[in-house]
Amino acid sequence: MSDTVQAFLDEAADLDALVAPLEEAGWSRQTPAVGWTVGHQIAHLAWTDHVARMAAVDPDTFAAVVAEASAAPLTFVDAQADVGAARPPAELLADWREGRAALAVALRAAGPTTKLPWFGPPMSPRSMATARLMETWAHGQDVADALGVRRAPTDRLRDVCHLGVVTRDFAYRINGRPTPADEFRIELTGPSGDTWSWGPPDAPGRVSGTAEDFALVVTQRRELEDTGLVATGEAAHWLGFAQAFAGPPKSVNRNTRA
Repeated sequence: MSDTVQAFLDEAADLDALVAPLEEAGWSRQTPAVGWTVGHQIAHLAWTDHVARMAAVDPDTFAAVVAEASAAPLTFVDAQADVGAARPPAELLADWREGRAALAVALRAAGPTTKLPWFGPPMSPRSMATARLMETWAHGQDVADALGVRRAPTDRLRDVCHLGVVTRDFAYRINGRPTPADEFRIELTGPSGDTWSWGPPDAPGRVSGTAEDFALVVTQRRELEDTGLVATGEAAHWLGFAQAFAGPPKSVNRNTRA
């Protein structure tokens, strides 16, 4: 658990190092998410870290946030990011730093079997930390793309890839598709050269390639055909709508803001 929380903090620190030196014009630069600037990306992370901590320490107040989001499912996230992006960059950056540190404290203090409420199914503290790591990495990719920066992949991608694998059935359900009866075989090469694998070796549906490419696809930052992944059988179909994060299906998402 401690390692997962630290991985989340390390991922945030890497993104922090990208945005902290930016002049105000840099915070206004457009990212691949239509209508979202670098400031929107950081504001979204800061807000989500804040409500994740709320879910851990004040579930009643968090329930009110969920109700508000449910009343405006297609605009609520954008509205929160708009508010944050309008703040002075230094203020927003300080808030993001404070919020993620407070979330780490709350997750480490929570019992390992605790179920934390969320916008999707409730999560354990470790699952919440993994989700925050994944989202920080994914939005960090949006920022890196906007700045024309090539980030060096790290072994933290293993948690992102794992989340992409275990959310397979979720992606099928939200897209109204029948869930395959058989598991897929996923074989990925991590940044350090290790092979990470999931599923039975003899599965007919298979995916192979780099962990970075797989993470980019399951977080919907790249299309399958724009990566070096090799997918066969039903696994190739799945990668067209794979989704490692909560929210509406890809057919409803207008861009990569999630």
